[in-house]
Amino acid sequence: MTEAILNRFTTYLFHPDRRTAMIALLGLCLAGALIGGLYVGALGGLYAVAGAVALIGGLLMLRSTQWGLLFLVGIICLLPFAALPMFKSRLGFTPTFLDLVLMAIFFVWVTRIATRRDRTFVASPLGLPVALFMVFALFAFALGMGHARPTSTTLRRFLELLIGISLFFVVINNIRTREDLERLAGVIMLAGAAAAFTAIFLYVIPEDWAVRLLSALGRLDYPAGRGVLRFIEDNPDNPMRAVGTSIDPNVLGGLMVFVSGLTAPQLFADRPLFDRRLVAVMLGAQMLCLYLTYSRSSMMGFAVVLLVLALLRYRRLLWVGLMGMALLLLLPQTQTYIVHLVEGVRGQDLATQMRFGEYKDAFILIGRHPWLGVGFSGTPEIDVYLGVSSVYLLMAEEMGLIGLGLFLLAMALLFVRFWRCWRRGVLEPRLEAVLLGLGGALTGVLVAGVLDHYLFNLVYPHMAALFWLYVGLAMVTMGMVEEVEALLKAVSPEE
Repeated sequence: MTEAILNRFTTYLFHPDRRTAMIALLGLCLAGALIGGLYVGALGGLYAVAGAVALIGGLLMLRSTQWGLLFLVGIICLLPFAALPMFKSRLGFTPTFLDLVLMAIFFVWVTRIATRRDRTFVASPLGLPVALFMVFALFAFALGMGHARPTSTTLRRFLELLIGISLFFVVINNIRTREDLERLAGVIMLAGAAAAFTAIFLYVIPEDWAVRLLSALGRLDYPAGRGVLRFIEDNPDNPMRAVGTSIDPNVLGGLMVFVSGLTAPQLFADRPLFDRRLVAVMLGAQMLCLYLTYSRSSMMGFAVVLLVLALLRYRRLLWVGLMGMALLLLLPQTQTYIVHLVEGVRGQDLATQMRFGEYKDAFILIGRHPWLGVGFSGTPEIDVYLGVSSVYLLMAEEMGLIGLGLFLLAMALLFVRFWRCWRRGVLEPRLEAVLLGLGGALTGVLVAGVLDHYLFNLVYPHMAALFWLYVGLAMVTMGMVEEVEALLKAVSPEE
């Protein structure tokens, strides 16, 4: 019956008589306006727009994992903590946008494997260490349940962490072509620049306006009120720290290390992915945003990024670093920042002293449970606690030295292959810039991880997902570089 009605309506819509066709078209427009009005009236303007965007995005993600990865990058950079609190009563937990996108990505990938549309599975030389790391994380979590029963929130966040790590396998199996790689790298840079501009805008406008705008995200389960603004040592008398939509300034700083590390090589690459002027604007915004976070660990990580890129290929990036250092030292507006850095180095400020206390307690906990850790739910003893501002000590607390060793083994294998690939020479300029950007960014965040924990913290699953996405992209890029090298050798064999 429905098909008959549609056929009859199509007949009128394309009727030879123009008057009949116009009446049918007018009726279609009126029906669409009525349905749209009812939709907006029932949900409200904000939820109606969000619902339409979610519907379109969902349909695109169900078509391809490529779309899913692009949407994932957007969520990580712009709305990492956005959730749907209206579904909490039905599901028992609050699903986040990150959860939904990751579920869509894995659903599409598994479906393609089950229907044999993807007939090959790429294991990668790094696949076994990553898989062992995931298995040991599961073992540590189960072992920790013996002394601390996990809450539903802890269980959900741990699963998000595991899914974030397994994103490595999604990337190496679904980013197969140069176009896929360059598209995803370009979206990361653009989304990172958008996050930087958003954070800068929220920083420079009056505080009351920033509070009002950030509190509007409370509908998506974001925090609201004056507490959304962050200050050095949580003292409103000190300078404000940029947070954007990342809630925590250190997490925003880490995000900027990721995206600026990938963007920086494009500034001097022989064949950049974007116009060089656009790259300069994006990198400038990312560096300014990083500065406004007042995150010393992230600033240290970014300095390492510039140093690595300059030593390996782009010497002119040294001038960028030197210019930035000169501005920090000479401008009157940056003197507070310099004092903040010096106090951190000397261990004089409250935040650094608290970190030293955390490190001391972490070594006590690791000394009591050195090999297997205490899991992710809690500690067996009441005189110690779980949590420390260092990704490596946090891993050792939760998974013991064995778990930390598996992670360091995976990273060592990654950088050994990176170094061998670079020493042989990258013959394709666009791949060269992407490879160096990924390697530099990963080096920077791993260095920053000495003093921060967001790469393996259950509270920030999006940062873990971004980290393993970068690891997967680095392995994919190295594979493409080796393919180009093999192809050129086949075309021009040695005499």
